[in-house]
Amino acid sequence: MSHFFAYISRLRWIRRWGLMRNAIEENVATHSWEVATLAHVLAIIRNRYFGGQVNVDRIAAAALYHDATEVITGDLPTPVKYHSRVMREAFGDIEQKAEVELLALLPEDLRADFAPYIRESQWSGEEQELIKAADRLSALLKCQAEIRAGNKEFEPAAGHILARLEADGLPEVRYFLEVFAPGYQQPLDNLLG
Repeated sequence: MSHFFAYISRLRWIRRWGLMRNAIEENVATHSWEVATLAHVLAIIRNRYFGGQVNVDRIAAAALYHDATEVITGDLPTPVKYHSRVMREAFGDIEQKAEVELLALLPEDLRADFAPYIRESQWSGEEQELIKAADRLSALLKCQAEIRAGNKEFEPAAGHILARLEADGLPEVRYFLEVFAPGYQQPLDNLLG
């Protein structure tokens, strides 16, 4: 008997943005789904318009599991996680140990099948780049939704995340921001028109 899926299903109970007042609650499971859809579309855009040859399905699956270890570690806020080199290294070590713990919940003969998705160290540089970009896009969209809901606490985070996305200079992110992101600003009645 394996408790792997019962355990990761509990990602829905782990709140994100824990140090900030939220107008719109977000959990890790919902965030993971959004990152998977964003990573998938970024990979498609890269392949279609920018000469990429990435495996869009593999990127979507890896993105779906990108925060699975948070069922063990919890969601550590980015400013805390990246506060210093010592914190980055310590948390990186904790995440790697959590990956091993999570994989150990699977039947032994399935662990190798899941490792390429759970273990970030097994992602290619291109996969890491696109999944990280999708993660940042998700964070930006969350910040913008909070700001639209009147929560000014998210304004600095939105500015920092947008600056980072621009500094990364990925053309597929720029494409997404021009073509898809404006729809997030629209009310429901305007989306099907």
